[in-house]
Amino acid sequence: MLVHTVLFNLTPGMSDEQVAAFEKDLRTLATIDVAKACYIGKVAGTNKRPVVQTDWDYMLTVIVENVADHDIYQDHPTHHAFIANQKQFFGQVRVFDGE
Repeated sequence: MLVHTVLFNLTPGMSDEQVAAFEKDLRTLATIDVAKACYIGKVAGTNKRPVVQTDWDYMLTVIVENVADHDIYQDHPTHHAFIANQKQFFGQVRVFDGE
């Protein structure tokens, strides 16, 4: 199993419509066939603690079987379309892959 987690910082000043379009496009990534599970969320309202990072806007976590499936996911047309449609709204992107 490989866990692919991406933290997105959106571009400041986005309209509500732009944020909604970003989230809608983000949800399309769950349709990629090698994605066994896909979770999307925003910063939780948990208590602030020094070890908790809250300096991001959206989190995507995709579970795939292995590195080969991760590579298929990365090169999938839906993934490329998401990047092409939304990259202007990525203020910062951080990726964490774990096995």
